[in-house]
Amino acid sequence: MNNKRFSINTITVIGGLTKDPELRAIGDGGSVCKLRLAVDGMARGGETGYVDVDVFGKPGEASAEHLRKGREVAVKGRLQWREWEPEGSTSKRQAHHIVADQVQFLGGKGNGEQSSEGSGAEASEPAEPIAA
Repeated sequence: MNNKRFSINTITVIGGLTKDPELRAIGDGGSVCKLRLAVDGMARGGETGYVDVDVFGKPGEASAEHLRKGREVAVKGRLQWREWEPEGSTSKRQAHHIVADQVQFLGGKGNGEQSSEGSGAEASEPAEPIAA
């Protein structure tokens, strides 16, 4: 009998950016763009929940260039668990975040204007390699 367990780790969310994207260089010469989304119905009792998103490479650069606080986006990716210890603290923090495979820019720029790339522009390429 084969006891191998199969799993699927895919998530798609639509939400609004709570702040401007943050683009930074990473050790291998690449880049990562950090997004923070407010997603309706995600928290307990159907309230708005918040999720962090990492977008690697060219899609992250496009996201940093074209997105601003208030803009709606659709993100498709995978959930990843992280653990860290804040500076000056002795207790570890833990959270899920999304590693994006695709980011689709929805609506206008967040201030009611249509974006220059048009509604529904998309930034996608394979995300960071998945560790085996």
